[in-house]
Parts: sequence; structure tokens; C-alpha cells
Amino acid sequence: MPFVRTAMPKGTEKSRKEQIVQGIHEALVEGIGMPKDELFNLVSEYEDGAFFYDRSFNGIARSENLIVVEITMRRGRSDAMKCQLYAAITRNLEAAAAVSPKDVFIFMHENDYSDWSVGNGVFAMAIAQQRGADS
Repeated sequence: MPFVRTAMPKGTEKSRKEQIVQGIHEALVEGIGMPKDELFNLVSEYEDGAFFYDRSFNGIARSENLIVVEITMRRGRSDAMKCQLYAAITRNLEAAAAVSPKDVFIFMHENDYSDWSVGNGVFAMAIAQQRGADS
């Protein structure tokens, strides 16, 4: 179950936020086989003057509309899968929400089941890939 945090400029329209979230979600479903019902994306907005970044880092010309996608998920995906995932996220955001690929900054944190509790205060390793009684 990946947990995603997406930061975007303050004032981003709700419909565009939804398109961005959906584009990321679809890339995770297609790219790493994440189940469709595992949508957890915490969206935040950053104020003008609250996020400082180099507009030309690594030779990429970024605008003031940078989207930051931070993914936390269980360890185990290959570098090739991650490369495909990053490309799919960028493609989806460009197609669905007109986000320039130059303005998509993605990074990932990996951990283990022992680092999660996803409900009812239960250690995730004890219920790995099982459904709760409410489903």
C-alpha cells in the first residue's frame, strides 16, 4: 500500500488536483500492480515563497508550478519498475492535467511491513495483504 504525498502550488483548482491524484494513482496501479482500492494521497499546497528550488537543476528548466510527488511504500521493486513508474506518472500528469514533465519531481521512500499500521492500531506485518472485517 503506497502512501503518497503530493505538493502543488497554492490555488491549484480542485478538479486539477483530482486529475493529478488520479494520474499518480493510475501509474501506481499499472506500473507496480497496486490494487485499485489502495488510494492514499495526501495533497498539500505550498505558498509562493514557501518552497525554494533551483529552476535549472540538472539542466531541466522548471517553472513556478512544480509538483512534488513523494511515495512511501514497501521495499522490493526493481530499479526498472521504478523507472517505468516515474515515466508513467509524468506521462499521466501531462495528459490528464497539462503538467509539464519538467515540473514533476518524484522521490520514493521504501520500508517494510513492520513500519506500518494501516488501521485499528494493528501492526501491518500481522495482517499483510489481508482484508479487514469491514470490507
